[in-house]
Amino acid sequence: MKRCAWTGDNPYNNHYHDTEWGIPLHDDTKLFEFLILDTFQAGLGWLTILKKRENFRRAFDNFDFEKIAFYDDSKKSELLRDVGIIRNKMKIEACIQNAKYFIEIRNEFGSFDKYIWQFTNFKPLIHTFNYFKEIPSKSVESDAKSRNLKKRGFKFAGSTICYAFMQAAGMINDHETSCFRYSEVLKVF
Repeated sequence: MKRCAWTGDNPYNNHYHDTEWGIPLHDDTKLFEFLILDTFQAGLGWLTILKKRENFRRAFDNFDFEKIAFYDDSKKSELLRDVGIIRNKMKIEACIQNAKYFIEIRNEFGSFDKYIWQFTNFKPLIHTFNYFKEIPSKSVESDAKSRNLKKRGFKFAGSTICYAFMQAAGMINDHETSCFRYSEVLKVF
């Protein structure tokens, strides 16, 4: 079974790749989870985040944006002491603020899903890369998404982070064409 080369045949990467990465996603709670994880991934490897994912889930109330938006100083201090997650004050504060903006978008658009998928015209972008080194780190679509999120106040919303989010959420199919998942994720949308 051929997978995308970026997995490196690592069990964490393989499981994530085989079960989640690139599948078109429309659940707001899951989309928010990816926002949090991508925020913490900035400057780090994705494998680091995958290994700590369950700790993040526990620490951030199962990625419940309604709760996270109201985290107070006591909760921030608790998170900064939690050795199971990435203890970065700026990223923790960004997640709390981003939860507030996430709720504002849901109120404006009816769901975050309706808002976020507009950047790919409500359908996945299908790329045909043969090898992962061909895959860009950003695109016109991720640039537009980044500008809009930043305008709304989001932090850690650069184009590269937005592109990674779009890949994870299946807004972009960047599976290598020889990967067994390439054609499988096309059937999901």
